[in-house]
Amino acid sequence: NGTIYSKRFIMPGNEHYFSFGVGMVHFVSVSTDEDIDPSSTQGVWLDRTLAKINKQRNLWPWVVVFQHRPIYNSNINHGNWSGSNNYTQEGYEMPAYKGWPDDYEALILKHKVDLVLAGHVHHYERSWPVKNRNEVTKSYENVTLPIHITCGHGGKGLYAVVWDSNGRNTYRPHQPAFSAARDNMNWGHCELEFIDERTVRHTMFRMGESEVPTEDVLITKAAGGGGAAKVGFSLGLLMGCFIFWSRFGLI
Repeated sequence: NGTIYSKRFIMPGNEHYFSFGVGMVHFVSVSTDEDIDPSSTQGVWLDRTLAKINKQRNLWPWVVVFQHRPIYNSNINHGNWSGSNNYTQEGYEMPAYKGWPDDYEALILKHKVDLVLAGHVHHYERSWPVKNRNEVTKSYENVTLPIHITCGHGGKGLYAVVWDSNGRNTYRPHQPAFSAARDNMNWGHCELEFIDERTVRHTMFRMGESEVPTEDVLITKAAGGGGAAKVGFSLGLLMGCFIFWSRFGLI
C-alpha cells in the first residue's frame, strides 16, 4: 500500500496529487489509484488546477501531467488503465476507481495538456497525438493533442511475455493506431528537453547500447499561449525513469 515509500519521501500537497512550475513547464501529478470523476475530490482539484495554470500559459507554455498507470498502452500485461483491476494474475485484486479513463481524458483535452507521462507497464511506448483512443494525428508538427509516453523499462523484469501464458508475446500482431513506437525487449530511460515555448525534444536510450538515442523525436506544438518565462538557469530533474531539463532565456 505504499507505506514504506510514503514514509521515506515527502511530496507536495496531499502527496497523492499536486502541481509545481519549473521554468517554462508546469508539472501536474495525478493519482491513478483514486477516483477522478467530476464529483471526486481529485477530479475537482485537477479541473481547477489546470484552469488556473491555463490562465498563466504565458509563464508555463508547457503542461505535463505525470501518473503511475497509463491510459494508452498496447502491452497486454495491464492493458489500458480503466480504473478497475485488469491484472491477469490472481491475488492482485483492487477496488474500482471512477472516472478512468474517460473523465480524466476529457479534462486533459479541455485544458490542452501537452504531454502525459506514465510508468507501471514494464516497457517503452510513445503515442501519436491522440484523443478518444482512435482519433490520431500521425505527425509531431503543430501538435494540438496530448502525447502519451510510458517509460517503464528502467530496470525491473520487462513485460515481453504474457503472464500465465506459454511464451506469448505481450504485443498483438497489429500495432494500435495510437502507438507510434514501442519496445518490450530492452531496458532504458527517457529524456525530455524543453527547448522553447513550442519545441520539446524527446529521446529514449536503450541501456548499455551507446550514447546515441534509440528514439529521437522533435515535437512542435501549434502556436499560441504567449512567450515563455525567461529564467537564467538550467534544471536537471529526475523523476522515475524520466530525465527532464529546460533551457531558459534562449528565445
